[in-house]
Amino acid sequence: MSELAGLIDQGTVAPRLWFYTNYHCNLTCRYCLTGSSPKARRRVLEPHRILALADEAIGLGFRCFGVSGGEPFLNPWLPRLARELARRAPLVLLTNGTLFTPRLLREVEPLADADVELQISLDSADAIENDDMRGPENFAKVVEAIPQLVERGITVRVATTIDKELPHDMNRLCELHRSLGVDDDHHIVRPIVHRGRATEHSLGIPAGLPQLFPELTVTADGAFWSPFGATARGDALDTELLLTRQIEPLVRPLEALLGQVRGLPPGTDADLGIR
Repeated sequence: MSELAGLIDQGTVAPRLWFYTNYHCNLTCRYCLTGSSPKARRRVLEPHRILALADEAIGLGFRCFGVSGGEPFLNPWLPRLARELARRAPLVLLTNGTLFTPRLLREVEPLADADVELQISLDSADAIENDDMRGPENFAKVVEAIPQLVERGITVRVATTIDKELPHDMNRLCELHRSLGVDDDHHIVRPIVHRGRATEHSLGIPAGLPQLFPELTVTADGAFWSPFGATARGDALDTELLLTRQIEPLVRPLEALLGQVRGLPPGTDADLGIR
């Protein structure tokens, strides 16, 4: 689709196609976009569907992939899926970093030779502050996992999610991620958005279509304008950024996204810069 390639080159549409593999998670973060938790409905997007969509995406002009959840590594097939996606295009894989047992570390070792970046959340250099947002023992598990991944040659990005203002310990946090083997170029800082569970705790800043960069995102529930749009409160799906319930063939939700992009006023851009 030549229009997509042109819009990507102009910086109007993201080159990345996002997949939500599932909605359940071993954590219950206070600002979780998807309302994920151990009790959330699984809503799994099966690997064979993901790979078929990925193949179509390459033909349509997408240039890279993203995988998120829920916690993707709760799916036992995730390491193999990541390798298969990376054979097609570069991949960013979001994970909370708490499930890296010796067995899982062995299973992800092949990712060292693939075009994959694991993005792991770490919100504070203080364990108590970090775990207050993300859950008990999150800090200790993440700080243990990151250097083990780095030692295996796997590229790791650290993502820090903040509520409106930079945390007072940002310098300490940067010193920490450097000590774990993650350089400054692989540290991402982004705001909490007032969607999903964040609305229950009065956290974050408003984020609707005008503030969110168009990044086509597919889930078991449908296709969305942005990975920040596939949100839920409990099991109630937010639908204001839903493009289509249909995700196959991928050209259908892509046409819906491009139709919305064409209708935006000239000069419209992502106000928040959340990408």
